[in-house]
Amino acid sequence: MKLQRLLSLIRQAVDQYEMIEEGDHIAIGISGGKDSLTLLWGLAHLQKFYPKHFSLSAITVDMGIDTMDLEPIKALCQEFQVPYEIIPTEIGKILFDIRKETNPCSLCAKLRRGALHTAAQELGCNKVALGHHLDDAVETFYMNLWREGRIGCFSPVTYLS
Repeated sequence: MKLQRLLSLIRQAVDQYEMIEEGDHIAIGISGGKDSLTLLWGLAHLQKFYPKHFSLSAITVDMGIDTMDLEPIKALCQEFQVPYEIIPTEIGKILFDIRKETNPCSLCAKLRRGALHTAAQELGCNKVALGHHLDDAVETFYMNLWREGRIGCFSPVTYLS
């Protein structure tokens, strides 16, 4: 019953913010965490009955710093019939070996997002979906306030060129 409620909330957000249009090819950024895997589950199930037809691709940006086992993600994508790509990068090497960053979070996020968007374009995707939740929005709000002196947060839909 809780999964049905989750799917209902996903559809409600998709409808309210007009996130999906007919014929969209959506790249899902997969980190391997519960947020992105829940998004994968939700969109794969929504795809079965949503009135606007869309396709999915899942993408993991491999930063080259850990040895995360991606086999369970591959199996899940295969079960949902969602194509899965792993994009190898040297982000870890750039952050820690070359630049020796002491606070790498902001630069890491920008590099990962750039790699994700490039991969999505190469796969023919016209949208990218990320598994953000309320805690992410609150954290972004406070980081903007404390570090930049402005009140702001990411919106549910962001247009990138």
